[in-house]
Amino acid sequence: MTDSHAPSRSPAASMRMRAFAVHLLTASGTALALLALLEAVREHWSMMFVWLGIALFVDGIDGPLARRLDVARVLPDWSGDTLDLVVDFLTYVFVPAYAITTSKLLLPVVAPLIGVAIVMSGALYFADRRMKTDDNHFRGFPALWNAAAFFLLLLKPSPVLATAALAAFIVLTFVPFNTLHPLRTRRWRSLTLALIGIGAVLAVIAIIADFNVPPAVKIALCGIAGYVLFSDLVVQTYTRIRS
Repeated sequence: MTDSHAPSRSPAASMRMRAFAVHLLTASGTALALLALLEAVREHWSMMFVWLGIALFVDGIDGPLARRLDVARVLPDWSGDTLDLVVDFLTYVFVPAYAITTSKLLLPVVAPLIGVAIVMSGALYFADRRMKTDDNHFRGFPALWNAAAFFLLLLKPSPVLATAALAAFIVLTFVPFNTLHPLRTRRWRSLTLALIGIGAVLAVIAIIADFNVPPAVKIALCGIAGYVLFSDLVVQTYTRIRS
């Protein structure tokens, strides 16, 4: 029998529960990072990217949910920004750094140094208050080491080329050029979203195929990555030359 006099949950408590559920969703990225790392230890690269892909999806939806539920106001003692940075460091930097270091695709002598440089430069980048510009660009190479690991396994370049490319991206972390935010940069936003969608589909195909895909797929993915990383630099350079 239901007690009609039982106290009902206050709206404020209900709001706090929903807000905390968003924090739990964000924190689930740490669990996904651990599952990805366990697959990386076994060199099950495709499954590693399955977990990292799910983490990327969670990262894409928790922010809008937090803003919709006004989580920062409802739970002022919990920092969603700090939690997001912790999760992002694990999924974008730490787990991919391990995969890159142990992939056997780098020069063996310097592979550990590359891994150390990736995690240290990534930590410094996440602590840089200038990492995002006012017009929704990232400043420098935005620590997308999950993407770097993906392309390393996709292209399997020579150890010399792979090592040199990763070293270059470490340096570019601190170079003041702008790269697109895939979702928030306004310039050519429709084109960017279309290319990101195509790239996501092609990436899923590559993961399912254990990276054994036709050259056309690899070229398309490289082209989309180049657009995200360097299109703003090309536009800015062209503007300066014209002026």
